[in-house]
This record gives sequence, structure tokens and C-alpha cells, in this order.
Amino acid sequence: MEEFAEVLRAWRDRMRPAAAGLPAGPGRRAPGLRREELAALAGISVEYIVRLEQGRAQHPSPQLLGALARALRLSDEERDHLYRSGGAAVPSRGRVPRHIPAGVQRMMDRLEDTPMAVMSASWDLLQWNPLWAALTGDPSGRHGLQRNVAWRHFTEGPGVIAFDDAHRDEFSSDLAADLREASGRYPQDVGLTALVSRLRGSSPDFERRWAEAHVARHRSSRKTVMTTSVGPVTIDCDVLTAPGSDLRIVVYTAVPGSQDASRLDLLRVTGLQRVG
Repeated sequence: MEEFAEVLRAWRDRMRPAAAGLPAGPGRRAPGLRREELAALAGISVEYIVRLEQGRAQHPSPQLLGALARALRLSDEERDHLYRSGGAAVPSRGRVPRHIPAGVQRMMDRLEDTPMAVMSASWDLLQWNPLWAALTGDPSGRHGLQRNVAWRHFTEGPGVIAFDDAHRDEFSSDLAADLREASGRYPQDVGLTALVSRLRGSSPDFERRWAEAHVARHRSSRKTVMTTSVGPVTIDCDVLTAPGSDLRIVVYTAVPGSQDASRLDLLRVTGLQRVG
């Protein structure tokens, strides 16, 4: 683990706080991230970062390595080296990509006034900005299937987001069709295969839509977030695909000049304070 510890320290030292959306702050002895900052970005403990950098932690999990790669804004080549030096298999090209490229990270960091999130091709929530959390609820306490949009939509029923009947039916069909398309592109992805199997066994609605064998991608919809601190906010949801990575960048906007836009502006202040 000596090589792993060395590159982890080097990449932490080169990472500027501003590049991760953090204030530089006074009293820094080095320009890079502090260990506690990297730990917070990756969602692990500071003690574990110390053990990794000292070469005392053996066999870090692929999930942890992916979180570190995203937090450190690693290139694809650097991410692959992190996996190899950590003793893990490099993510296969036949599996759903989960690595967020540096360009997408910068977009998330700079567009702070727009609710945004990044999803995988299997609709796992990978990253979100603070305004997304203020609008829809902080996802940091969710894990596993609870961070999958399709699972929550088909098995938990209406949550904080409401659709009219037409948009709900369209959204449900689009999700099933999108997962079918992803399954065709990533037949070796065990997680995606398990997700589809569990959805078919748990949701008659999903099973019916899956049986239609419709293949498509979800691109846009209109929905209303019901439970914000400033009242209901109706938003347009647009889904962009990051070139070369097959990630979905989900962007929420309100009609300019509308009451919904005003409420979203107010949420930038009140909601972000509450999340912080």
C-alpha cells in the first residue's frame, strides 16, 4: 500500500480548496486540502484517511476508492491507478460508469444558484449541490437503494415531488425504458441487473412497463416539490448526458418571473442556511 499512500497524499496536497467549492480560509500551512476536508468530501472518517495515507489500511473497498476519486477530481487514468495501487480491480468498461469527470465537477461547483445533481445510467444519485438538497431534502443520510431514483419512485410512492397524472405516467415509462437501454449497454453490471430484478419483483407497475420493452431515455419533465420551507415550487427538470461518461446531469429550473422562480430565489437563502 506504499504507492497508494504516496499518491493519495500527493493528490490531496495538489487539490486546491476552491476547486472543491471550499473557502481557502486563513492559517493554512499548505495549499491543498486538509485531511478533514477530504474526509468530508468523500464521506469517510478522518481517522480512516490517516490510516490510508500511512499505509495502514488494507484493501479499501471499490466504493470508497470511487468516493476518493470523485473528491480529488481525478482523471480517468488517475482513478484507474488509484484502484490498482489500492488492490482493487479497475472498473470494467462493461459496468455502469460512476466516475465524475473534472469538467462535470467544475460545473457543479460553479452553478451554485441552480439545483443540480449527477446520476449514473442506472439512476443512482452520485452527487448533488446544496440547493438540490435544500429543494428536495438532503440525500446524505440515504444509502444503497435509497439513493436510486427508480427504486424510490416505483416502491415508495409519492414523496416530496408531485406530478400531474400525465407527467407521472410519462416519467414512470421513461425510467423503465431508460433502465432497459442501460441494461443493454451494461449487461455485465451486477448492480444494475440486481436493481432491475428487485424492481420487477417489488413493483407491478414497473413489471408492466418493463414488459412493454420500450427503449428510450428520460429527457425532461415538469414536477412540483411540495415540502420546501418556502412553499410548493413547480420546476422543469432537464436531463443532460455528460459526453464520454454516460452520466446524467439533472438540472431544475423555474419559469423566469414566476412565483416559483421567486420561491426558488428565497430558498437559496433560507433553505441553504437550514441545510448548512
